[in-house]
Amino acid sequence: MEVRAVNKFTGISAQKTRLVLNEMRGKPAADALVILQFMPQKAAQDVAKTIKSAIANATENFGLDAEDLYISKIMADEAPTRKWRRFGARGRFKPWLRRSAHITVVLDEREID
Repeated sequence: MEVRAVNKFTGISAQKTRLVLNEMRGKPAADALVILQFMPQKAAQDVAKTIKSAIANATENFGLDAEDLYISKIMADEAPTRKWRRFGARGRFKPWLRRSAHITVVLDEREID
């Protein structure tokens, strides 16, 4: 059974978030949270929040055991970019692009034979 959680409009670009996500793919959910706790990137906090939400969805809504869950899919898609203007010399302006991302986590239950 697949359980999803989505964190929308995070304040970090999708490119920076993917650097953190690539370390989490395929790991057990509890181990991923421990690893994220010690990562220095700011995106690690948002990814951990999304994984905790997916674990809570699995235990509360579907009655799954949190220790049997692993990360089957995890991705960061681009969200809308806020465009600000900073005025420069000679009547020009320099655009500031504030990028954001949508983080999606899909947990699945490990089959124990």
